[in-house]
Amino acid sequence: SENGTGCVPSSSEFPEGFFTPQERKDGGIVIYFLIILYMFLAVSVVCDDYFLPSLEIISECLGLSQDVAGATFMAAGSSAPELVTAFLGVFVTKGDIGVSTILGSAIYNLLGISAACGLFSSVVSRLSCWPLFRDCLAYTISAAAVLAMISDNTIYWYESASLLLIYGCYILVLCFDIKINQYLMKKFSPCCTCFTKAMEANAEQQPLVGWREESGPLIRPQSRTDSGIFQEELDYSHLSTSLHGLDEISKDHPSVFTMPEADMKRILWVLSLPIITLLYLTIPDCRRQFWRNWFMVTFLISAAWISAITYVLVWMITIAGETLGIPESVMGLTLLAAGTSVPDTVASVLVARKGNGDMAMSNIVGSNVFDMLCLGIPWFIKTAFISTTGPIEVNSSGLTYTAISLICSVFFIFLAVHLNGWKIDKKLGAICLVLYLVFTTLSILYELGIIGNNPTRVCGN
Repeated sequence: SENGTGCVPSSSEFPEGFFTPQERKDGGIVIYFLIILYMFLAVSVVCDDYFLPSLEIISECLGLSQDVAGATFMAAGSSAPELVTAFLGVFVTKGDIGVSTILGSAIYNLLGISAACGLFSSVVSRLSCWPLFRDCLAYTISAAAVLAMISDNTIYWYESASLLLIYGCYILVLCFDIKINQYLMKKFSPCCTCFTKAMEANAEQQPLVGWREESGPLIRPQSRTDSGIFQEELDYSHLSTSLHGLDEISKDHPSVFTMPEADMKRILWVLSLPIITLLYLTIPDCRRQFWRNWFMVTFLISAAWISAITYVLVWMITIAGETLGIPESVMGLTLLAAGTSVPDTVASVLVARKGNGDMAMSNIVGSNVFDMLCLGIPWFIKTAFISTTGPIEVNSSGLTYTAISLICSVFFIFLAVHLNGWKIDKKLGAICLVLYLVFTTLSILYELGIIGNNPTRVCGN
């Protein structure tokens, strides 16, 4: 399906649609938009009923702090679609869909999701200085490594192995996160007020967001001293973070088939009843006592469902964008970037509305760090075990502008949080929304060849 410009349309990466192009223009496009809306609803149900509760229990069992849980398990689960996309790009389509999807959606992940967390959350969440700095630094290093690798349009096995090494170092830092944080607090608190304010703010926060004091004594997991992620104090982050406000640990969670009381929620519940039933039959509900020990199974199956739903979502968005005549470059930077990041957006907004700001921001930046690993794993498997005779060929057009955009977006999100007093609120959401619109507009103008020296490539339309 390659046209005269040498550009392959995005729809070639997916199966054919339900209607012909003419039928879509005659009104069939409405069906695609209805499916898109329903996929948004489905992702919300999976995250709220299965993915986040399993993450909560994982955090309880391992004694993970909010930010570490958000940067590891939450980032890995919500970024499962990017991992699937990267494998498809390397082994199936043999194109650059993995690189373009992951690098192209990086600015949306940082600025767009931060804007959503601020604008759609009615709770002001406090942020800690160290977790955001740690994740931004890790993302900058991993992004710079990827950009350096694809600068010559080839990927060798040792280059992809270095991505795995960088992510391994990132996980090692997270394992000793508390010790590193305490050292930095003592070292830099006299000259950097944000560290001192972060410690005071965390000390003033409630022990567990969503738990009621009268519900009984606080149950803490067994602590260990050989690793920073297992901690005994609550001065830095909150252990056993509850995302759903359970009143008693012994009380069983109500069934997913219990109809809500609010009218609007009842309408959404009726509309989502098919997906609720399907998920109930395929995923163990770890919020209920009978399935509580199956939380890892819940986590893995819900991540698989998130990937499947996101695939359908991006498929529908791609066909709808081509039907409306949206250029490939514009669609990749807007609709497809947002579509592949729907799980990250939904999960981050849900935890931000519970007041877990560190978990939301660590998921936003940590998922981007995991996305770099998503590129490294299939590249390493391909170059080290399958095609050992030569490197992987990739297309790095627009590399310089992409590098500048990524570095600037990381810098601006850190600066915006600092100027906003280290909290997530509607003001920060508005700032991030404006920054996202500015970066996206400049990227679109660059991709269309209006600014810069990038040659224009138009697919299909």
